[in-house]
Amino acid sequence: MGLVMGTFSMQSKQMNYHKAMPLDKADDDLEMTIVCHRPEGLDQLEAQTNFSKRELQVLYRGFKNECPSGVVNEDTFKQIYSQFFPHGDASTYAHYLFNAFDTAHTGSIKFEDFVTALSILLRGSVTEKLQWTFNLYDINRDGYINKEEMTDIVRAIYDMMGKYTYPVLKTDAPKQHVDAFFQKMDKNRDGMVTLDEFILSCQEDENIMRSLQLFENVI
Repeated sequence: MGLVMGTFSMQSKQMNYHKAMPLDKADDDLEMTIVCHRPEGLDQLEAQTNFSKRELQVLYRGFKNECPSGVVNEDTFKQIYSQFFPHGDASTYAHYLFNAFDTAHTGSIKFEDFVTALSILLRGSVTEKLQWTFNLYDINRDGYINKEEMTDIVRAIYDMMGKYTYPVLKTDAPKQHVDAFFQKMDKNRDGMVTLDEFILSCQEDENIMRSLQLFENVI
C-alpha cells in the first residue's frame, strides 16, 4: 500500500515547488500575453478546476517561472523534478509522471494540463485521486495494471529515492512490494488489477485514505 501513498508524496513535493507570490490583476494580464502559449482564461480554469482565481494566479506565476514559454517538454520536466531527489535518479519516474500529466499525448505539458491534474490530486474526490493514480501505473493505457508495469513504476521510485534511504533497502524490495500489492488488490487472481479492484482495495486501507487527505491544504 506504500506504493499509492508514495505516489501522493511525490506529487506533494512538486506542488510545493510551484508556490509563488500572487500576481496582481495588471501583472497577470501582462504575463498572460507575453508567453508563447497563452493559457485559457482564469474564469474558465476556475470553472474547470477546484481552485480559486487567486490560487490559479499563484500557480501560474510559479509555472511560468520554470517554463517561460508556457509549456514544458519532457526533458525540462525531468530537470525540474530531479531537483527534489539529488541523491537518486528521478528520470524514469519523471517520465511516467510526465505521461500522466500529458493526457493529450502531445509531448508537452501546458498550464491547463498542470492545474487540471493538480486540482484532482489536491481537491478531487477520493475516486478521482485514485483513478489518476491508477492511470499513472497503467503505463500502456490498456485499462489494467500488470506486474510488469507495477515493477517498472516501483523500481523507478526506488531509483529516485537513491542509495541514501533509511533503512537501507534490499535489492529485492521492489519485487516484494509488487508481490504484496497484487496479493491484496488482484481480487480474482488473474494477474491484472482493474480500476475497480484498485479503488476498492485502496478504500479498504486506512493508511491510504489518510494519505489522500494530506495535501488538501498545500496551497
